[in-house]
Amino acid sequence: MTADPDLRSSPHVRRLLGAYVLDALTDTETGAVTRHLRICGSCAAHCAELAQAASSLALLTEDDLRE
Repeated sequence: MTADPDLRSSPHVRRLLGAYVLDALTDTETGAVTRHLRICGSCAAHCAELAQAASSLALLTEDDLRE
């Protein structure tokens, strides 16, 4: 999933965080997001929220999805 060919041109990586927590980025993108999360508390907090949401989806049953 290449959203921006040069991730260094964008100071924040929020648009990539969903794909990041699902491990759906290229190695280059994953590295750029990982480095960014080390220095940006706002993006790191948002990433943690998305990771928790993704984990919660695994707990849903088929019946939960029908409601």
